[in-house]
Amino acid sequence: MPDKTLKILARDPQLEPWSDDLELRMKLYHEMKERLVGTGELAAFANAHMYYGFHQTEKGWVYREWAPAAEAMALIGDFNHWDRNAHPMRRINDNGDWEVEVEDLPHGSYVKVQVTAFGRRFDRIPLYIHRVMQDPYTGDFRGQVWHPEKPFRWTDGQFKMPDKPPLIYECHVGMSGEKAAISSYDDFADNVLPRIKADGYNTIQMMAIMQHPYYASFGYQVTNFFAACSWYGEPEGLKRLVNKAHRMGIAVLLDLVHSHASRNTGDGINEFDGTDYQFFHAGSEGDHPAWGTKLFDYGKPAVLHFLLSNLKYWMEEYHFDGFRFDGVTSMLYKDHGLGTSFDNYSKYFSMNTDTQAVTYLQLANELIHSLRKDAVTIAEDMSGMPGMCLPIREGGIGFDYRLGMGIPDYWVRTVSTVRDEDWDLGKMWYELTTRRPGEKSIGYCESHDQALVGDKTIIFWLADQEMYWHMSLDDENQVIQRAVELHKMIRLITHALGGDGYLNFMGNEFGHPEWIDFPRDGNGYSYHYCRRQWSLADNPNLKYHALLEFDNAMLALNREGKLMDEEGGRLLYMNGTDKTVAFTRGDYLFVFNFHPTQDAWVDLHNLRGMRFKRILGTAEKRFAGWIGETNWPVPDTFPSRKSDKAAEAGRVLKEGLLLPRRSAYVYKRVK
Repeated sequence: MPDKTLKILARDPQLEPWSDDLELRMKLYHEMKERLVGTGELAAFANAHMYYGFHQTEKGWVYREWAPAAEAMALIGDFNHWDRNAHPMRRINDNGDWEVEVEDLPHGSYVKVQVTAFGRRFDRIPLYIHRVMQDPYTGDFRGQVWHPEKPFRWTDGQFKMPDKPPLIYECHVGMSGEKAAISSYDDFADNVLPRIKADGYNTIQMMAIMQHPYYASFGYQVTNFFAACSWYGEPEGLKRLVNKAHRMGIAVLLDLVHSHASRNTGDGINEFDGTDYQFFHAGSEGDHPAWGTKLFDYGKPAVLHFLLSNLKYWMEEYHFDGFRFDGVTSMLYKDHGLGTSFDNYSKYFSMNTDTQAVTYLQLANELIHSLRKDAVTIAEDMSGMPGMCLPIREGGIGFDYRLGMGIPDYWVRTVSTVRDEDWDLGKMWYELTTRRPGEKSIGYCESHDQALVGDKTIIFWLADQEMYWHMSLDDENQVIQRAVELHKMIRLITHALGGDGYLNFMGNEFGHPEWIDFPRDGNGYSYHYCRRQWSLADNPNLKYHALLEFDNAMLALNREGKLMDEEGGRLLYMNGTDKTVAFTRGDYLFVFNFHPTQDAWVDLHNLRGMRFKRILGTAEKRFAGWIGETNWPVPDTFPSRKSDKAAEAGRVLKEGLLLPRRSAYVYKRVK
């Protein structure tokens, strides 16, 4: 019988019926780790990029590749005039490793490798290439040997991870400019990083950084795992960006795609050695039924060597501080979670679970945190797999946070299908506060997913076409006023309750209009909807500017206090009829009235003996509201001095606050 002593069982006793599955999780992890490194360390194992690929030697260069099914290989490029006979490679062992020495390989040389397998010849891009470029005339992708004469000089040695919870700014370099074009790494560093810093975010999560051939894929169909995306410039541009972020005190996470890969062969890793099973599952098992991509075989040590080394490469070569793992749900289950409702624990532990993927994620987290104790890992998992964010030693998978993916789904459903009068505050509280015991999450209202064409951002659901005409501060359009009020309240309550960190997608903080539509055949390859209109947020006469000001003030709660030190909010009062709710978290008191037309009383008698000072209101004029300096509807402090005097006079006074309709207020405890 297994030893049922895993701490995960003590944290969540409901897992007891599946203790054997959790013991199996740990058994498979230990077996694979021993198979890979014996008694050694994963950090020493994850060095494939230091052996394979292009490396300088005393005599010149050596190029190595892993291609077990290849019968012959040859390095070709402009350095040898694409002569297929000039640099044949030799097989050097039974593992399938190939090697060739080259005397001179100038910086910037374009290269490919010719592979002969199963009686046919074809060209591939080297697996560990650091840069891939597209020929502007033919559209063909080619590898580029990248070794500048002067290596990049990092100056971020004093950087320390922020000591506050992660306030994450999800961003895409290419669409970060206002011009209808692809922005560069340097454009982002010069123009967007200062905005992020000024607004109060302490972490950026960079999308679409690994090389992908189709710009409109949002970076989620990777072809070259060791190449920084050339759409935005040279590798040094990315290094300058990360270096500058660190100098500003901002952590940088890579949106990592290890859940699948592009099915491209000529410019990807698929069928590199002529087989469909070198990196992926063979046959239909290796095809994602919904995404049209290839699925890694996490049970093969050589694949783990490739993927774990990839993590180490991005951390050491580009100084990334951690990763947001994309598509974790797809990895965890053999049906990829498609159409599955994870409504009971049996869904997590069955023949459907991909135990090899679970083991890989455990190994990945162990490696990352061995390289940097303060590194951050975030799982994009909508299934709620138990133990995702618990330490491996407790029976967990080792992530630091999971994305609270149910929250944006809840908000979109609510604002798009439910009348304001019918909002269910009990359901809202459940969606914002329900988390697995001891596991941290990142709360958010919307990410890039909700901003893509075919969906709508929260502000667009609320305001729709009225945004085109009525966003001036002096315009009293009722549709826009409702949209602006709810935009602030939704963000505030999600920020306060939704997790142990917070995430926002680039531009959504100020209610960026419309959707994101990448240039494609269907829109005439237009960049009009694939940019960020910062000028709207910069214009003090527009409500966009007021929304940005509110976002800044909201984030300041974390800079100045201890909002997220406690695991969750403490509910004080809820009235479903009046649409009011009050709660504390850390040193803060939050009071909300979601009712569209009625002011309402919030009973706070259970705070007797405490005093709170008002610091923020969604209806302030600076946030496009109606409260000026002299007409605040709630007291500066709670309980107010007026209430104290009334009590002294012998009058019975109910302790609480009278809240105006559709507004929220934040108080900080005075100790």
